[in-house]
Amino acid sequence: MTSPPANPSSPVVEVDGVSREFGRGDQVVHAVRDVSFTAGRGELVAVRGRSGAGKTTLLNLVGGLDRPTAGRVVVAGRDVTAAGEQELLELRRSTIGFVFQSFGLIPILSAAENVGVPLRLAKVPAAEREEKVAVLLELVGLGAHARQRPYELSGGQQQRVAVARALANDPQLLIADEPTGQLDSETGRSIMDLLAAVVRARGMTALVATHDANVIDMADRVLMLRDGVLEPAG
Repeated sequence: MTSPPANPSSPVVEVDGVSREFGRGDQVVHAVRDVSFTAGRGELVAVRGRSGAGKTTLLNLVGGLDRPTAGRVVVAGRDVTAAGEQELLELRRSTIGFVFQSFGLIPILSAAENVGVPLRLAKVPAAEREEKVAVLLELVGLGAHARQRPYELSGGQQQRVAVARALANDPQLLIADEPTGQLDSETGRSIMDLLAAVVRARGMTALVATHDANVIDMADRVLMLRDGVLEPAG
């Protein structure tokens, strides 16, 4: 089942008064506090802040990997906060793509097989799947490395495979958590050039948590989190 496209005039991401607390009583930690923002089609939004500021928690709430203590998240017109587990699973498979700092590739699979995992889960026919995987690997500059396994690739190449995998199901929203965190500055810059180009060419929305100045420079908008609180623009 494929998600309906978001209304072009509506935000792809709507976060309204979202908070996330961990623990109880005197031990409660306010990871995210009353955060509200929207993100539109074709927009690359950087989420910055020190370690522990709540960046990863916020991205997990938007992506349906965690549930807020209070508030509401809507992605592509669908209420993530109210969704059941099966609906969240389908949303993550068809509407949201994820790129993580640790790459998250399956070691025993080749680059092509890693990219093809979401398509297998979506039961895309083999011939169509192989064609799309080849196109995606060419898109990220790894067409010649399709048969190599992660340990045979550099860190930058592994992250490119992860980007290709995140794009496999044509997501409306791309969530990237410190995607350049394990890369040197030059490689990180090339990864962000790739992400920015794909977001704008495909009219996707991207939320990127980062400390990287290069990412911040490329963003259309920057959200600053401090102790879980979203600071006013400017």
